[in-house]
Amino acid sequence: MFLRHISVLGALILALGNAPAHATLNDFASSPRVPEPQRIDPHEIAYRTPTATQTHLILSLGDRRVYVYHNRVLQSSYPVAVGKPGSETPLGTFQVFQMVKDPIWESPFTGEIIPAGVPQNPLGPRWIAFWTDGNNAIGFHGTDSPQSIGRAESWGCARMLDDDAIALYDQVQIGTTVTVIP
Repeated sequence: MFLRHISVLGALILALGNAPAHATLNDFASSPRVPEPQRIDPHEIAYRTPTATQTHLILSLGDRRVYVYHNRVLQSSYPVAVGKPGSETPLGTFQVFQMVKDPIWESPFTGEIIPAGVPQNPLGPRWIAFWTDGNNAIGFHGTDSPQSIGRAESWGCARMLDDDAIALYDQVQIGTTVTVIP
């Protein structure tokens, strides 16, 4: 604890030493401690991608959209719902590893199985998985809750309107790169 106080005191002295002569401690107390994160441009990510001749998905959590690029050219984009606090959609670069038409859903909480094609199926008509921990998977899918699109309300997946999930499914394949950005 003592070393922590020394470090804080040292940082304050260093900050005061670099401050203008008229600065007070209140100026430091009210100033932001962490700089605002810069928005990451999905188009810049697509341009820097080494897979220039392939399809690449950029899932922007801040924009709440998935952007579809082919040969570094934007082909389409779709609104999505993303993971809610405590179940955030993972950041990073992944690959599509599973695609299912008319998926059956099994609740990870109750084990209840909801068949394909019924309105209560939370996966809708398509499932495109890009992340797994070995037990659970996260991916793009349709939804039985279209009002959630544009919000942070999922368990980590990217929910889409059913027609958009079908359209996205037709543009990707196993191995398609998915980059998730803040």
